[in-house]
Amino acid sequence: MPPALPVDITALQKLLHQADVILVEGNLRISSIIKYLTQSTWSHAVLYAGNGVCIEADVVQGVRRFPLVELAPYHIRVCRPISITPVDAREIIAHAESRVGVQYDLRHVFDLARYMVPLPMPQSWRRRAIALGSADPSRAICSTLIAAAFQNVRYPILPEPPSAQPVTRAATARVQEIFHIRDTGLFTPRDFDISPYFKVIKPDTPRPFDHHNLVWVA
Repeated sequence: MPPALPVDITALQKLLHQADVILVEGNLRISSIIKYLTQSTWSHAVLYAGNGVCIEADVVQGVRRFPLVELAPYHIRVCRPISITPVDAREIIAHAESRVGVQYDLRHVFDLARYMVPLPMPQSWRRRAIALGSADPSRAICSTLIAAAFQNVRYPILPEPPSAQPVTRAATARVQEIFHIRDTGLFTPRDFDISPYFKVIKPDTPRPFDHHNLVWVA
């Protein structure tokens, strides 16, 4: 699926800051599985290291560096940590860089792809299904590499659960799920999108933009 608007890589690189998280909507079969299980548009997340270089945990190649231009064919969104410092950013990137070359065991995700979800599955089970058959659930999703790098400088991904006891069953389930995600490290690309600690930037929005200047076709 082509992007809604052409991605200007030169403009995107000028927009990006070190340690920005770039969410990607993939078009591979495995991407459809991840999007279904995480209930999100975003199937992949990469870390921007600066100077047109990104870091990702790739299904086939493991943790690798790659040029920003490779993201040109995809729908993307930038999630920027709000209160990060340049020192924090360098430590986050260094942590991710230290993992380059590591192979991630994602065989269980391919097993799910073979059976081709969507099969009937309660929404509350979908994220946990990613980790089925995995000795290390934190290796189930590429975004856990990025989450670990942020947590290394004590930057949060998800908010703290409320101290007061939830009053409804649904609220209790949400609090338990946050604790579960933290305990297993099973973060997904969607968590950066909904996190209150990241500012969402849509890089394909025209800049500067003034709706008064639009010409509507009659």
